[in-house]
Parts: sequence; C-alpha cells; structure tokens
Amino acid sequence: MPDQTTLYTMPGTCSLAANIAIAWIDAPVAIRNMAYGDHKKDAYLSINPKGKVPAIRFADGDVLTELSAILAWLGAEHGGDGYARDTRLGRREAEALSYMTTEVHGAYGPHFAPQKFARSEGAQEEAKLAAYDRLAEHYQRLDQDLSSSGGDWYLGDRSFADAFLYVLVRWLDQTPLSLDDYPALATHRNRMEADAGVKTALARQAMEPMTAG
Repeated sequence: MPDQTTLYTMPGTCSLAANIAIAWIDAPVAIRNMAYGDHKKDAYLSINPKGKVPAIRFADGDVLTELSAILAWLGAEHGGDGYARDTRLGRREAEALSYMTTEVHGAYGPHFAPQKFARSEGAQEEAKLAAYDRLAEHYQRLDQDLSSSGGDWYLGDRSFADAFLYVLVRWLDQTPLSLDDYPALATHRNRMEADAGVKTALARQAMEPMTAG
C-alpha cells in the first residue's frame, strides 16, 4: 500500500492531463510513470483491473479511475475556489471535459484500435477514414470554441479543460489531419508548451514537446 497518493501515468496517454493539473495546483500527489505495456501486467491490474491509465491510488488503498473523475477530485480537493463546480467556470469546465473525454476521445477508437471496430483490413481502413472525418468535425468545433473564448484559454480562463485539449492536439499529430487547419489550436499548443507546469508534466512522463526549442 502506498504511503502517499499516487497518480499512475504512461507516455503518450491522456494521463498527461491529470499530470498537468497536479503541476498547476501543486497537489501533493506522486507521479508513477510506467513503461508502455506495464498497464497490462499483474502489478498494475491489481490497482486498476481495466488496464488503463490514469489511475490514482490513495494512501488508504482506495483507487480512482477515469480522467474526468480524477480531474474533478483534484479540483475539489486541491484546487481551491478557482476550481469549484458551483462557479460558472467550474460548470463549463465539467461540460467541456465531458465532451472532450467522451465524444472526442471516443472518436479516436478506430484510430487506436481498428481491430475492435472491424475484422478485415479493408473494413478497418474504412473505419479509420470515417473516424478521421468525425475527428475533423470535432477539431473544427474545438478551434472555433477556443477562438470565441478569446484564443488564450478554452473557456476564457485557464482550466483543466486546457490540459486535456493539449492532449487532443498532440494526438491530432498522429492522424492525417493537420494542425495548420486549426490556427487557434496551434496557438494554444504553443502557449501550453511555454507553461512551466506543462514542461514539468512532460518531463515527469518522459515526453517531449511538439515544438522545437
């Protein structure tokens, strides 16, 4: 049993958003970054039988999974008044994270695991192409929403939604879509990678920024 609250992460995954959130609010949470594949081994499956990251294990042995739930706990426990759900920003953050973690993240299914959506190689390729069409719609909406909020932060003020939006922008680079088509998202990416908390989280997760320098 851990002697402190620990976040389990893995390079390239959405757990980066929770890692960034911890850095932003200076939450007393240790980071345990696993090598890819360790999430399917018995040691981690005993913590999270879903075999996915992120997961937070508390000092009493309790475990919390699902990114949106972890971010909500972090904000409520360590974020102070700025992350309260009974504020306008808090309500909008919950809404934005729900959209990003379900609809946008979910649309990546055929990209990350096409074999779960079709059996033949040809059908899998069709599923991936359809996913990219859907993702293009999502990124257009994200870009427009960000621009409408002023272009600096997704909801006008910085929130955990920005942490997950940065993850989604990183994933876009793995697809045939181009960040050049989403100028507000490109600017947001640059702003995030200049942020000290983001730099800390990337280093803790053995990841590199998308931009050079």
